[in-house]
Amino acid sequence: MSDDPATVARAIYQAYADKDRSAAEALIGDPFSFTSPLDNRIDRKTYFERCWPNSEAAAGFDLKHLVVDGEQVFATYEGATKGGKSFRNTEILTVRDGRIVEVEVYFGWDLPHRAPPGGFVDQA
Repeated sequence: MSDDPATVARAIYQAYADKDRSAAEALIGDPFSFTSPLDNRIDRKTYFERCWPNSEAAAGFDLKHLVVDGEQVFATYEGATKGGKSFRNTEILTVRDGRIVEVEVYFGWDLPHRAPPGGFVDQA
């Protein structure tokens, strides 16, 4: 297993797309925390119970940006589901000794974007 944060980041997205839980378990450290708009620092066990089943719907990921800053990897990707939905997320992964110890996920973009170019989605 590589200690290179970019290699580890690419490997976790591939494990998710391949539905390879054993590969993901080897990449995710313990302790581990996962935060998203729906999850607040959940632990490794809860992540695999709550989030891993979503891999079944994943068709793949197209990494758009992968920037390493020390032990942190900033990744923006476009994903697709088997049902044909497309989306764009950004994540910050913290990698120590070749394992992911923390993930922060920022999501909410649908593709194509719901707002027209130069416009916005009215929330009223």
